[in-house]
Formats: sequence, C-alpha cells, structure tokens
Amino acid sequence: MTSVPQNKQELLQSIQKAYKNILADYSTLSEESSRVLNIEGNIKGTMISVCDTLAYLIGWGKLVLKWYDRKSAGLEVIFPENNYKWNELGKLAQNFHFEYASWSYSNLINEFKEIINKIITLIENLSNSELYEKDWYEKYTLGRMIQFNTSSPMKNMRTKIRKFKKAKL
Repeated sequence: MTSVPQNKQELLQSIQKAYKNILADYSTLSEESSRVLNIEGNIKGTMISVCDTLAYLIGWGKLVLKWYDRKSAGLEVIFPENNYKWNELGKLAQNFHFEYASWSYSNLINEFKEIINKIITLIENLSNSELYEKDWYEKYTLGRMIQFNTSSPMKNMRTKIRKFKKAKL
C-alpha cells in the first residue's frame, strides 16, 4: 500500500490504522494533562492542548460527513465550511477548539470514536467506484477528500501528541 490510499480497501486500512494508533496514544494521557497548552497549533506561534487536537479531528470528521450528506441530498456544499476559505484553515481549527472547549477529555474521546465509526460505516457502504473512480470535489475523488480529512490529520496530530508526551517525561 502506498502512503496515499488508491482504493476503498486501502482507505479503510489507512483510517483504521491511524485511528488505532492515535487512540493508543490518547489512552495514555490523563484528563489533567489533556488541557496543557504545549502542542504546536495550526497557526504559527500558537500552542494547543491534547483536547484541542481531538476537537480538530472531530471537526474535520464532522465536515466530511456534512459534505457527503449535503452533496448526496443535492444541496450546495460550501468547502471547506461556511464563512471559511481554504486559506483560512487555521481560523477554522481555532473554531473547532472553541466549539469543544468545555468538553471533558473523555467526552471528546467518545465523540471522536463515534465520528470515525460513522466515517468507516460510510466508506463501507460506498463502492470503490463511488470513492475513487470519479471526481467528487474539483479534481479530487471522494476517497481522497475523506483521506485528506481523516487519516492524514490523525497521523499529523499523532506526531504532535507523541512529541508532547516525550516533553512531559
């Protein structure tokens, strides 16, 4: 398998592997350490917490589901989100952090699990053709858009979390 999934099976494997790995890292952290601001943020010079990394992953996962639901219903989809442009992803990330700022670490973990399970179910219910054989957004297939916003950010956040854990020790 290349680092970029090329079909439905590889997409599922990529998401499941990234999900399993990041959950293992999250499971080693305490509620107390989950709010420490010692992880490089999405905007240069900012610091975020472990909870913020979860908010980010939840936010992007929910957007993937929203995009799919709206497009499937024949409704307009604004990418990446209403009131945000692709060059404002740092601001969008901050919005995710704000949206989940009052959630406990355990509730964030549970929400993350639920969102990823919904995405996995969505993928399982689609054909390889629907995922990879036609453009879905501009030049990107649906499978590629899902990968961009699930397994890729999970891998990125896992690197940041592991760096945070090493600094803590």
